[in-house]
Amino acid sequence: MKYSAAVAVAAILSALALSACDKPTVVTPAPSVAVPVPGPAGPQGATGTGATGMTGATGAKGETGDNIIVVDPNSAPKR
Repeated sequence: MKYSAAVAVAAILSALALSACDKPTVVTPAPSVAVPVPGPAGPQGATGTGATGMTGATGAKGETGDNIIVVDPNSAPKR
């Protein structure tokens, strides 16, 4: 009786082992993509008649340059 159980377990394990080895790989092909092929150029379109855009704001006026800062190289920096 002991040997028949061992043979049954060995048969089940060998069946599982052999079935795990034979797995076919499923390969799905990539979908075909339509690539546009350039052809001859068509006629030029009509000139646009739309309104022009608004102009941007004027920038701020710069400094006049009358502010002069002199740093004494011998003075220690403030902490």
